[in-house]
Amino acid sequence: MSSDNGTLSGESWTFLTNHAQVLLCLASDPSVRMRDVAESVGITERAAQRIVADLVEGGYVQRVRVGRRNRYTVDRGHAMRHTAQVGHEIGTLIDVLGHDGPAAA
Repeated sequence: MSSDNGTLSGESWTFLTNHAQVLLCLASDPSVRMRDVAESVGITERAAQRIVADLVEGGYVQRVRVGRRNRYTVDRGHAMRHTAQVGHEIGTLIDVLGHDGPAAA
């Protein structure tokens, strides 16, 4: 059972940040709509857009316009940001959490 903010009912915190949740959405569906990302993560569409902008600016995600939609490519070889994960790439996180979508570059 899930609440409106993406957590299980009665839970007040999660193990992964919204940035990680958005990254996982983009990795699993490179042509996902922001509306669907927001719904999946339990945040507003505007918050999802800000997070994607952070991920693009940080070099974790590349955004390309294809017609009226965006297509996202996750740089799986990009290093994780926290000092506790020095030497680990975000592709490892995606793999561990069961990324089933198409492989990103």
